[in-house]
Amino acid sequence: MAMGLHGAARGRGRRGRGTRRAPVAEINVTPLVDVMLVLLIIFMVTAPLLTAGVPVDLPESRANALPQESQQVTISMRSDGSVYIDDAPVSGGVGDALAAIAPGPDGKPPEVVLRADRGLDYGRVMGVMGELSRAGFTSISLVTDGSDRQP
Repeated sequence: MAMGLHGAARGRGRRGRGTRRAPVAEINVTPLVDVMLVLLIIFMVTAPLLTAGVPVDLPESRANALPQESQQVTISMRSDGSVYIDDAPVSGGVGDALAAIAPGPDGKPPEVVLRADRGLDYGRVMGVMGELSRAGFTSISLVTDGSDRQP
């Protein structure tokens, strides 16, 4: 019923005044902006979670960040002494787990990124680095948190 009244009123306005309404040719960008902001927030929240899955209290350093390699292995050492290789806990010896890592397409072993908790004994970290060297991993990067102050 409302359609009939609306159509009659519109028809009467045309006859009386002779004006026509042009179609609106504007795009409403508000929903697009809303969706893009939600996606931005989702990516900002999930991006830090993708790089490291094992929570480690890293020491601070003023060193510059190195670029990430396409093929790298992340070894994390927690404060209780447990060792993880790419978010998977190492149950046996570290040397046995490192032997299972396949070399890259060029035949060289992948770069190793070592994340060790700041509360760990220096000897434990050096023990894992010795196992890495013995397994043939010679390119090892130590991960720290950024800091502005001098040690």
